[in-house]
Amino acid sequence: MSKPRSNRRQIDGVLLIDKPYDISSNNALQKARWLLNAAKAGHTGVLDPLATGLLPMCLGEATKFSSYLLDADKGYRATVRFGAATTTGDIEGDVIRECPIAFDEAGLLQVMQQFVGEISQVPPMYSALKHQGKPLYEYAREGIEIHREPRRITIHSLKLISFDGVEAVIDVLCSKGTYIRTLAEDIAIALDCAAHLTGLRRTTTGGFQLSDAHALAAVEALDMAGREALLLPADVLVQHFPATTLDEAMAGRFIHGQAVRFAGNCEKMTRFRVYSDANAEFLGLAEVRDDDMLHPIRLLAVKQAAC
Repeated sequence: MSKPRSNRRQIDGVLLIDKPYDISSNNALQKARWLLNAAKAGHTGVLDPLATGLLPMCLGEATKFSSYLLDADKGYRATVRFGAATTTGDIEGDVIRECPIAFDEAGLLQVMQQFVGEISQVPPMYSALKHQGKPLYEYAREGIEIHREPRRITIHSLKLISFDGVEAVIDVLCSKGTYIRTLAEDIAIALDCAAHLTGLRRTTTGGFQLSDAHALAAVEALDMAGREALLLPADVLVQHFPATTLDEAMAGRFIHGQAVRFAGNCEKMTRFRVYSDANAEFLGLAEVRDDDMLHPIRLLAVKQAAC
């Protein structure tokens, strides 16, 4: 599936993919990159192979702004099966404990609310976090348990969609770094039970919605022009920052890395999306510092940012 590097092209933008089951995020990224023959690509947060759903992919100059989406809140729809714990916390692991389910929907709802807000969470052994340069999941496969420090995360909301007495469907809105498998296990422990995930689908990240994502098969079915038409501009990754514009002379200095005078009023260290007022083209991201100057932080390549 690979193409010679010399044949790859500079193409910029954001592609929203609906990642299928049983494919890694990196494999999905490489597939999308191949379909667009892109020279440079990166994703904005890994999904487990088990998980499906929204996976924004950044191409070309958009990769410069991918970190802002990595830090964004995420939304998931999790399917949780109570009564059994597995080695991995999901359906792919071996069952290591079974227990009766001695709670009803009201009891589940009551316990779920205890997990809303800022909480501590211990990352699972089956994760890509590293210890001494080695992913934790490799230790787990060797039967080695590594001590993990709890992390502070935020669960913004938990909504019970359905519960049939064994399996619950729960919508989760959470901060970055949240492990939904661990959240399900911790809820079960609070219910004096056990649980594991049987399904996980990412529904939101930042301002993006799953309804706007495209299946890889659907992208592949298009010609190159159709694929390119799916790309969103790089500045969609930083829409949460206010915008400002520069005249032609100031924009010319700005795109070459020079700070320019900021005429507005704002708190120091405020970040802005910067555009050329000549053609409304996105130039990059900047912040206002103590000298009341607008300092570039991330710039599009000069050849991309003509004024």
